[in-house]
Amino acid sequence: MTLGALLDAGAELGFVISTLEGLNVDGWSLTTEQVDRNGIRATRAVVDAPEQHHHRHWSDIRLMLEQASLPDRVRARALAVFEALAIAEGDIHGVSPEDVHFHEVGALDAIVDIVGSCAALESLGIDEIASGPVAVGVGSISAAHGILPNPPPAVVNLLKGIATVSVDVDMELTTPTGAAIINALAEQVGPMPDMTISGSGYGAGTRDLVDRANVTQVIIGTSTDTASDGIETVIELSTNLDDVTGETLGDAITQLMDAGALDAWVTPIVMKKGRPAHTLSVLATPVDSPRLVELMMATTGTLGVRTRQIQRTVAARRIVTVSVDGHDVDVKVSDFRVKAEFDQALKAADALGVPVTEVAARAEALAQET
Repeated sequence: MTLGALLDAGAELGFVISTLEGLNVDGWSLTTEQVDRNGIRATRAVVDAPEQHHHRHWSDIRLMLEQASLPDRVRARALAVFEALAIAEGDIHGVSPEDVHFHEVGALDAIVDIVGSCAALESLGIDEIASGPVAVGVGSISAAHGILPNPPPAVVNLLKGIATVSVDVDMELTTPTGAAIINALAEQVGPMPDMTISGSGYGAGTRDLVDRANVTQVIIGTSTDTASDGIETVIELSTNLDDVTGETLGDAITQLMDAGALDAWVTPIVMKKGRPAHTLSVLATPVDSPRLVELMMATTGTLGVRTRQIQRTVAARRIVTVSVDGHDVDVKVSDFRVKAEFDQALKAADALGVPVTEVAARAEALAQET
């Protein structure tokens, strides 16, 4: 339904298909049809992939995506969605995300759905994704593991920290795939952002309900929220550790920063039984957070990571590169501060045989002149 809505909103079917061909996997086709859902004309994305019972591990799908010929942002978004699924499923079954064995979402049609949706976002040139509160149904559903409560456990895990709306409909209104797309890609969940609307689309489900349109709606637009300039939504990850060394904590921070964390830090705490311990905290983008959760677990051995969505205000800045006696130093310039990159200033200072403070001051003065 997400793929159908994005195609209905103007994503090019040819671009999506050619992008999917980069997976180098045969046995699927993607077509569309126009249908009516309770008075609303909608697009139904029809994925024909007879290989319905081929189950894959998360590691198999990750390797497939990493080796595929895909645009960088399509690959990153698809990896983030599958990683969110792996973490949620691993938590349910008590196994590492690496060992998660996907059932429905490991089948080829689900892979086409997810990668196709990411390709459709790229076709539309979407930079930021927001979602309204997510609808969930009631009752029970049938799945690969038998009869499950509705919403199913994977959906509940994926929607932690995300606003939901309960609807008195005895069917699966949000699937694990849909919940993973919101979990991994939506930078905010709540009221619709202020925007100038440029288009919309409706993706049809297979069932035609009596009292409501069984569609997913997407709205495309350009942000007009001048009041929130510099405000961005990020994810704070944290875990308490009472059984790791300082060396392990230092290595974890280094690896997390190298992997794309916006920031990482350690806070001393006291845990149960008076044990001295530390909280390892990480700031991440919504897209990167599932991957960084996995890295936190791998580097520290922690069995759980807390996540919460927060907002931060970031001052507009630019990078100015200056030359200090032949050594390039990057300088961050904002309306409030001019600051040389310390590591580069230190490298130049070592080469020149002068104090790092002198190099930093000269670099900052040069940047201000420009």
